[in-house]
Amino acid sequence: MAPSTESERPQPPEWTIVDFIHRGHWWTNHGILMLNVCLVLPLLTSAVNGLDSSLVNGLQILPDWQEYYHFPTGKMLGLVNCAQNIGGLVGLPITPFASDNIGRRLTLIMGSVIMLGGVALQFSATTIQMFIAARVLIGFGLTFCLNAAPLLLIELCYPTQRGKITSLYNTIWYFGSIVAAWVCFATYKQQEGSMWTWRIPTLVQAGVPILQVCLVWFIPESPRYLVSKGYEGQAAQVLTKYHANGGNTHDPLVVFELAQIRHALRTEQEINKSTSYRSLIATAGNRKRMKIIIAIAIFSQWSGNGLVSYYINLVLEGVGITSTETKAAINGGLQIFNLLVGLSSAMLIDLVGRRALFILSNSGMLIAFGLWTVTEALFNALHKAAAAKATIPLIFIYYLFYDIAYTPMLVAYTLEILPYQIRAKGFAVMNFTVYVTTIFNQFANPIAIERLGWWYYLVYCGLLIIELVFVVTFIVETRGRTLEETAALFDGEQPQHDLVITGGEAATMNLTGRGNVMSQQSVQVMVAQEVYTSISSHRRVESKSSLSSDAYELYGLERNACSGSR
Repeated sequence: MAPSTESERPQPPEWTIVDFIHRGHWWTNHGILMLNVCLVLPLLTSAVNGLDSSLVNGLQILPDWQEYYHFPTGKMLGLVNCAQNIGGLVGLPITPFASDNIGRRLTLIMGSVIMLGGVALQFSATTIQMFIAARVLIGFGLTFCLNAAPLLLIELCYPTQRGKITSLYNTIWYFGSIVAAWVCFATYKQQEGSMWTWRIPTLVQAGVPILQVCLVWFIPESPRYLVSKGYEGQAAQVLTKYHANGGNTHDPLVVFELAQIRHALRTEQEINKSTSYRSLIATAGNRKRMKIIIAIAIFSQWSGNGLVSYYINLVLEGVGITSTETKAAINGGLQIFNLLVGLSSAMLIDLVGRRALFILSNSGMLIAFGLWTVTEALFNALHKAAAAKATIPLIFIYYLFYDIAYTPMLVAYTLEILPYQIRAKGFAVMNFTVYVTTIFNQFANPIAIERLGWWYYLVYCGLLIIELVFVVTFIVETRGRTLEETAALFDGEQPQHDLVITGGEAATMNLTGRGNVMSQQSVQVMVAQEVYTSISSHRRVESKSSLSSDAYELYGLERNACSGSR
């Protein structure tokens, strides 16, 4: 006889994704191991960004580059530095449409091909105008890669490794920066007096784009992209191969993930009937997301780091360091230091949490930059040599705190709080904000330093105070959740609850002998519904059922299974 009251109705166990993950070392699981090998390729996109962005900084230190292009200064120097970002701004509005419509992989390939054309033009440039045009073309291609690669990463990662791997993405920027700094240093030492001191570093830029064009075909497409296009069978195969170690497509982890992906997409489609940039501010949850995303994007560039990132030559000369070899060595050493701190911080985000790292980062930057400002003032006003010597370690201490949060989490935090339907567009807005603030820095910093000297540093001290207040007030902790659950944090309690129940019920229906005993027939019906909607033909399908109807259907199956076992 059926239960007479709601409270007496049999309830399925409240499984979470933690109940189904691989328990041993990840490298002992062939599926996860192969997945992480595949993810190296999109990870390298950040290294390309670091190399391309830092190269001009390194070239400015080389006397041969300066002489070849007739010592650019002022506005021309600012244009050289921001040309890549101008190209990025041109391509940025269309990159999310490419990622959402032709896929993450094809967008990555398209960007790499365009970049190779820009590298060829830069290598053969004979005038400063050609050099600037090449930088614009490189930036245009790079922006396609920068939109597609992180999306591919965060949507493919094994659930328990998502936080660390996506945090590594932005950290790998410094690997490219290290290559740029030390290649420039090596060519200066070996080819001094030759145009090859700067032409060789430009050739190095072609390495990763060539690898991506050749090898991206061997990595899987995002399962979330596949589900959004109706290819649920292919998405199930990707999850089975890489998340369930190529095992059974009925594996509870695959069922759990696929169920959450499907229901999250349906809920988002109900909220956003048509997805456009307007969708980013269409709901209270989206507005809250964009407020945080735009803020941390601004903070990543307006915290004082732009002074060293793009004008280290001027900063070091400002404290009396004029030797080319010394400046190149400091620049290269700083990039290695940043990489090591960033990698260490990426390993801490699941242990310490996102919010704590943001607060620690902004607090430390405020203190370190304040002391840096004091040493600049003492050297310039009183010409104290000790102050100049103290500035160098303070720059390293400042970057220690910057790298704790903004190096690993700028991209990772942005992507994990955005739901799938607006993820590419929201990420494009973040990149747009970074480009705009960077371009402002590149034009304003050299002029401001020249006219105001150390007084200009006080502006950044004020900004750092504002940033600290913001992160304490608005940053939301997101650790310990699936990608869909994290994105739903900003939409209220009900969407979060629905996602947890949906994944848990789906996985419960696929289990026998745990909690309630279910018939094999009901298990097969559930799996057929959740995983193999289009397995026989891989045809594109569209489901018009709502989240509530699916939840009701799953509950009906569970109730029938329980009734049959009584």
